[in-house]
Amino acid sequence: MLDAAIVGTGPAGLSAALNLKLHNKEFVWFGSGNFSGKVEKSEKIANYPGIGMVSGETLNRMFARQTEEMGLQVTDRMVTAITKTRDRYILMAENEIYEAQTLLLATGASVSGGVKGEQELLGHGISYCATCDGFLYRGKRIAVLVADSRFEHEAEYLAGLAAQVYLYPTYKDCRINLPNVTRLPHKMEAVKGERCVESIVLSDGQEFAVDGVFLLRNAVAPAVLLPGLKMNGPHIAVDRAMATNYEGCFAAGDCTGRPYQIAKAVGEGNVAAHSMIEWLSGKE
Repeated sequence: MLDAAIVGTGPAGLSAALNLKLHNKEFVWFGSGNFSGKVEKSEKIANYPGIGMVSGETLNRMFARQTEEMGLQVTDRMVTAITKTRDRYILMAENEIYEAQTLLLATGASVSGGVKGEQELLGHGISYCATCDGFLYRGKRIAVLVADSRFEHEAEYLAGLAAQVYLYPTYKDCRINLPNVTRLPHKMEAVKGERCVESIVLSDGQEFAVDGVFLLRNAVAPAVLLPGLKMNGPHIAVDRAMATNYEGCFAAGDCTGRPYQIAKAVGEGNVAAHSMIEWLSGKE
């Protein structure tokens, strides 16, 4: 069993990973190998101490270089479910299971809006993982929301299984073009069904009958990821030690609230890592 698991490769996750590494802790670090998309897209960053005016792209490359120099490894898998047992956290990441004594959620700002009916039908026709659940929909009709081009290969994998795919990309220049894929003309607003998924509803009122829905995003909303997690509106509720209501679980960065700034995220990641180290020392 690992000492810790970090979910998120933004500034908060990186800050925590660096500190855990320096303290010789064994941990797994989940997230994108491209680090923070939010940082990457920032035109100019002027309020990060010590480095002056810098582009987000340059800062992200600096993060990547430091990660390599420190020998840190990113597990480029999306965590889709977390369970707390008596003495550990069990994380499901695609088709793999990981166990850790402590957990840090550094997932960034909460998924905005979501899809109506998502939480109610999760596990009853709604999935976040194509490779985990795609085989269940062989020859069936599905809807797929793709929030990032990095998930296009997963959507294409699903199209190879399903008879019909209704696709809604939330970004421009989606490259998926397959004969059984229909691009939805409007936003996927809701999922309907009594005991399981029966249809999707678009923002203009159109309704399409489907057997399942795949929501391929960069992160799962924290309250869905870890049921029972105490929230403060859309943010994870934490104390000064960055501790959540779950023993041994901490949170840092944009997921804990404003201001959504890199300096704040880095500081919180540092505090959270030291809180995790202190918590682990109490168990030895």
